[in-house]
Amino acid sequence: MNNFIEHPLYGKDNADSAISALWIFYKKHFPFLFIVSLILSLITSYVSAGMDMNEIQSVTDPQEILLKMKEYIWPMLIISVISLFFSTILHYYVIYYPLDSQSSIIKCCAKSLRYFIPYLIMVVLLSFFGSFLLALGLIALVIGIFLAALYIFMIYLFILPVLMAEGPLIANAIVRIFRLAHKKFWTNLGWTAVFGVVLIIISVFLSGIILVPFSGTFLKTLSDPQNAVNAAELASNPLYIILSAMASALTFPVLPVFACILYFRAIAEEEKSFYNFPVTDEDENEGRIKVEDLYAKPKEDDDNTDK
Repeated sequence: MNNFIEHPLYGKDNADSAISALWIFYKKHFPFLFIVSLILSLITSYVSAGMDMNEIQSVTDPQEILLKMKEYIWPMLIISVISLFFSTILHYYVIYYPLDSQSSIIKCCAKSLRYFIPYLIMVVLLSFFGSFLLALGLIALVIGIFLAALYIFMIYLFILPVLMAEGPLIANAIVRIFRLAHKKFWTNLGWTAVFGVVLIIISVFLSGIILVPFSGTFLKTLSDPQNAVNAAELASNPLYIILSAMASALTFPVLPVFACILYFRAIAEEEKSFYNFPVTDEDENEGRIKVEDLYAKPKEDDDNTDK
């Protein structure tokens, strides 16, 4: 394992220090984080532009809906793989770039490829595990589903930091992910919940700003659902696509930064407990001044004279 003590995101043990570190890191590395995220957003917008969801909504036959959904499986898979690829680059940059002043951005992108395939496998495994948890969450209705989704999201945040910091061995990564995530379980879950809520609020706020130039079309769609064609035209509008991509590029880089804060906090707690050795009675007495030390011990000659 690398020594991350000098990392600016290491060891944040409370919410205030974590938020402050996240904001400082985000501002300092904003150009690279924003550009990479913007490229990702533009690519996903271009791929998803060919998916006409209004066509599915107009179909009432379940078999026809399934056939339509099958047509969109490959575009959705492509979007998912591309998102995971760019997420790998951003995570590697957040973890290693601040520690190596001589490292270049191109080198970071190249080295991150080592972790892409293990990351894909881990996400697939998590999706199966998450589906099982969500199914169990249905038993407890809304609260159960919410807690299950929140727990899956928390586990997901640990995947890339563990793979990149401790090696791409999947078996070892699975053990470490669950150990670190559960070490301060409720704290990690609480931080993840707060982060998710704040991210949703920011995303909704940015989406509202984006819709300002298109408020007329948006209001017509809300007032009359039959004007859904206008919404489809809005989604394919180049200006709307660019603005949406920029909004996504502002929020997407926050995810790897927060994931690294969770990981570095967990290993800081682990290292703190590792170096917290038990203190013995000898250690406690060591260095203390004893009463007999205040007086000079008798010399051997004096002892012989007295005799």
